Amino acid sequence: MHVVGLCGVSGSGKTTLAEGLIAAFRARGLRVSVVKHAHKRFDIDVPGKDSWRHRQAGAFEVVIANDHRLAKVREFASPEALDVHQMLAELVDLGPGHWVLVEGFKHASLPKIEVWRATPGAVALYAQGDPHVIALAVKAGAALPEPTGLPVLDLDSPAQIVDFLLQDPRRHAYDATVHVPHVD
Repeated sequence: MHVVGLCGVSGSGKTTLAEGLIAAFRARGLRVSVVKHAHKRFDIDVPGKDSWRHRQAGAFEVVIANDHRLAKVREFASPEALDVHQMLAELVDLGPGHWVLVEGFKHASLPKIEVWRATPGAVALYAQGDPHVIALAVKAGAALPEPTGLPVLDLDSPAQIVDFLLQDPRRHAYDATVHVPHVD
């Protein structure tokens, strides 16, 4: 499994880029999964449906599937902040052709592409010395807040960004054994 993060301030275009990257990876016959951090409460279940009713009744996990889809919802008794590596552990490793896009974990210890748009008050992670930022995705001709030696990729060209990622897929190979949580 190969993992790359998409980081940047809210509204910078991470989700739109992820959509384009998914299509570009799929066009090359590769599988793609997504790990997304949500800042607010969210619900993927429809109130009144059986899976929602099971969850409301107190089920710890609800798995629902048909011949097209599988979904798992887990409820925590109290707030629990999962890190990106715990979320990645929930995915099925489908082998070397499987890519995972991680959106929203800007401080994660993963190779990341920073999506940059000049926004009032925005601070670029690469400019702060984040060693995990491997490239920048920006609108063509956009000014950067700091000079960089990092590759600068066209935000509007997901195929170009996938080409960049596929140039050195070993850089993005994910080793889950490195991120096993220590239990006392």
